[in-house]
Amino acid sequence: MQVSLEQIFNIPGSSREFNYSFTPEYSLSDDFCLTSPISFKGRVVNTAGIVTLDGQAEFTAAVMCSRCAEEFQKAFKVSVQHTLVFELNDEDNDEFILVENKELDLDALICEDTVLSLPFTFLCKEDCKGICSQCGKNLNEGACGCKKPIDPRMAALLDLLDD
Repeated sequence: MQVSLEQIFNIPGSSREFNYSFTPEYSLSDDFCLTSPISFKGRVVNTAGIVTLDGQAEFTAAVMCSRCAEEFQKAFKVSVQHTLVFELNDEDNDEFILVENKELDLDALICEDTVLSLPFTFLCKEDCKGICSQCGKNLNEGACGCKKPIDPRMAALLDLLDD
């Protein structure tokens, strides 16, 4: 959604609220697939000449557990908070979002914040047991029949127990 912010930048005290949903035109990550549109609720406010964007994006996605490799649904909430400017004195400053021509691509900004907020790993549940390293069985469904591998450094000691 392209948003014109010229009126917000020009009139201190002005604001604009947003409450809409959108589906990104591209995949946000290889690790998950959106199962719902991204819903965003927030507002842009000019407070004494400082323009800020505050809001929250919510969506659900199908993700794969990092331990057991099972796919599951997860709900996400992403906080979106930025200070917006239409010109920068320091080009290397990443504290502010540059709004060229006083037009903001809100969808792109929300997608960027979403990707940056994702965890490195996804777990289907806190105590996920993962999969057996020998047979590949999902240990959340029950124990497998595999014997634990013997550490080759301890094999000589086990030979003493057989006598």
